[in-house]
Amino acid sequence: MSSTPPLRLTRRGFTLAALASVGVTTAACNNAIGSPGAATIDARVDATLNEMYNLYPNTVSLAEKSSGMLVMPLVTEAGLWLGGAYGRGALRVNGITVDYYSTTKATAGLQIGASQYAHVLFFMTQDALYDFRRSPGWAVGADMEYVVADTSESIGTDSNQLRKPVLAAVFGRAGLRLGATLEGIKYTRIIP
Repeated sequence: MSSTPPLRLTRRGFTLAALASVGVTTAACNNAIGSPGAATIDARVDATLNEMYNLYPNTVSLAEKSSGMLVMPLVTEAGLWLGGAYGRGALRVNGITVDYYSTTKATAGLQIGASQYAHVLFFMTQDALYDFRRSPGWAVGADMEYVVADTSESIGTDSNQLRKPVLAAVFGRAGLRLGATLEGIKYTRIIP
């Protein structure tokens, strides 16, 4: 009889396994990786906006007052110590799609689980919209103001809040993941 040595998991092996699990989870969640193109993204954007307006009526007036909106219909986020997020969406100005974007996020640290959510960024000033569009890779910072919380509650939109250059609505979470946030997400223009 031959005895096989016990399997040792090296740091490199663990890292590769974690990244593979994130990739498989992301691909399995129908998050627009390999989607057929612009028509699919636009259909998902329309459905997401309809859902948001129905669930959170205060976002209708935000949309009307904004200079533009970036709509990410489905972002899949997963992690097991190392994690990541990916999704695709569209930038709408005056209700018309003007560009398509992908969103990515890489994380490390204490985390476990997977979730899916939609989010909409409202650009409340022309300058904020211009800065976003001319940036080769725009990232969300800690100063993001949220108008819809991921706890199914709608936060008021008082006049002080409307003075923020960019507002965010995050909703439709599915799954369980601790520590999910828009902070650190990067947006990049794509050609679908």
